Amino acid sequence: MIYTLTLNPSIDYYVTLPVFEAGQVNRVEQAEKVAGGKGINVSLVLKNYEVETQALGFLGGSTGQFIRTELEKRGVLTDFTPIQDETRINVKIRADQESELNAAGPKIQPEELEHLLSRFKTMEAGDIVVFAGSIPSSLPHDLYRHIATILNERNVRFAVDTTKEAMLEVLPLGPFLIKPNHHELGEIFDVEITSKEMAVPYAQQLVERGAENVVISFAGDGALLVNREGAYTANTPAGKLVNSVGAGDSLVAGFVASHALGKSPEEAFRYAVTTGSASAYSFGLCTKEDIDRLIKDVNVVELIQS
Repeated sequence: MIYTLTLNPSIDYYVTLPVFEAGQVNRVEQAEKVAGGKGINVSLVLKNYEVETQALGFLGGSTGQFIRTELEKRGVLTDFTPIQDETRINVKIRADQESELNAAGPKIQPEELEHLLSRFKTMEAGDIVVFAGSIPSSLPHDLYRHIATILNERNVRFAVDTTKEAMLEVLPLGPFLIKPNHHELGEIFDVEITSKEMAVPYAQQLVERGAENVVISFAGDGALLVNREGAYTANTPAGKLVNSVGAGDSLVAGFVASHALGKSPEEAFRYAVTTGSASAYSFGLCTKEDIDRLIKDVNVVELIQS
């Protein structure tokens, strides 16, 4: 089973209009509510790959019930920890430029956290857990490290797409995949990274520190994969950017799904880049048909051999 962990899920309320003018009354042309959160996005794309997935995290109130219902409609299994507080609502504005209004989220009680942690103690070898998103300020800053320690004891692999601090804390515990973008990679080492070639030695350091696969995204310029076998680049397929929200989550889902289906790291990387691009070119998360249409336009090239 592939589990995803979303510590601070949301209802994402998308509004579409030609131009957004601050300080003025703006007339919305289209509005849509969807279940939001990085791990939730990963689960939805995994399900589009026809890979079984279960979403974990915290949900509360009527907003939390909406998210649970929406996921179950899409065939995603759920085992969220119920909380007293209400799950947040975020507003995503699609206009002449993208804007977001993101709420802070609910306060998690100690007993609610313990309930969630108990879930990881029942997992089995062969399972994969995807940590996606930042750790809310109401939770311990080392929560991912604590969960990763539990998973290591049970021989459960995990992937990480989170903030610099939380990612560095779990590196020594051997994540199967980490996915910083090139700006985040530069922040880790206090340098400005301007090319894939420049990124390679820094990504290699992350491999040496424990990561099995490091994928560095370069937005429209493709991505870089570094592992102990070598370094590989992939191009971004041609297309029009429609919505960048969820593209990085889709990339993670494409890699994890392809790995679960038995593909090599290089081929999983190819599908990851394709999946991320397919979501960027869609109003919402990509479908399997979107991926199949674009995969032929993505090529993986060996940059450096270990």
